[in-house]
Amino acid sequence: MLKSCVFLVSVLAACPLAHAQIFQRELGDFDLKLGTTPSRSMAQGLVKPTAPGSDAFHGGLDLSHDSGLYFGQFSPNMGLSPASTLEVDSYMGFKQPFDQTLGYEVGLIHYSYPKLSPLDSQAFYGGLNLLGNRFGVSFSHDPDRQDSTLFADLGGTQPFGIGVSMKYTTHQLGTPTSVDGGAISSFSDWSVQLSRAWKGVDLDLIYSDSSLSGGDCSAYSGHNSQCDGLLTLKAVRSFY
Repeated sequence: MLKSCVFLVSVLAACPLAHAQIFQRELGDFDLKLGTTPSRSMAQGLVKPTAPGSDAFHGGLDLSHDSGLYFGQFSPNMGLSPASTLEVDSYMGFKQPFDQTLGYEVGLIHYSYPKLSPLDSQAFYGGLNLLGNRFGVSFSHDPDRQDSTLFADLGGTQPFGIGVSMKYTTHQLGTPTSVDGGAISSFSDWSVQLSRAWKGVDLDLIYSDSSLSGGDCSAYSGHNSQCDGLLTLKAVRSFY
C-alpha cells in the first residue's frame, strides 16, 4: 500500500507543471487539484503539508467531495539526489460550514519518510470558524516528542481596524535535553501578532517568547525564530 502511494505522488511530481502551478478539474462530485505546491492548509492555516525545498523535486494532489470530505498527498522532496530524503505527506479530513457564520474541520495528517520509517510522525487537527474568527488546534506525535498547539485569529473582531492572532504551543520531549544545572523535558512558546493595513502597506507587529531563558535556551526547538522574547515589525507593500 505504501509503495503504491509513493508511486502516485512520484508520477504527479514528474508532470511538466510550472513552478507553483496548480491544475484543477471537476470529476463529478469531486474536485481534483494537481500541483507543485500544497493546495490546502488545515485547521484554519495551523496545519499544512511540509513546504517544498527550493531545489527539491516536488508535487502532489488534493481531492475533495461536495460533502466536505477531502484527502490528498504531497511530496515536498522526492529524494532524487543523494543529499535529499524522500518524504510523503498524506492527509484526510472533513470540512463543513453550517452557514455564513459557523464552520468546522477535523482531520489527520501523516508525515512519512519511507527510507527512514522510524521518523514517521502524524498530527490530529481541528478548526472552527465563528463569526469570521478562526480557531485551530493540533496534536502532533513524533518519534521523539509531542507538540500541542492552539491558534486564534480574531479577524471578525478588529478594534480600530487591527487584526489580532495568537499561537500557544507546549512541547514534550521524549528524551530530556541536558543544560547547565539539569535537563529540560518540556517547554512552551507563544506569539502574538497585530496586523493593520496602512496606505497600501501591510504592517505586522509580532511578539514571541518561550518559557525558557538564559542557558536553558540551548534546549529550545519550538516554533519561534528564537527562544528569548523578540519584538518584530514587518512592513510589506505589493507593487503588482
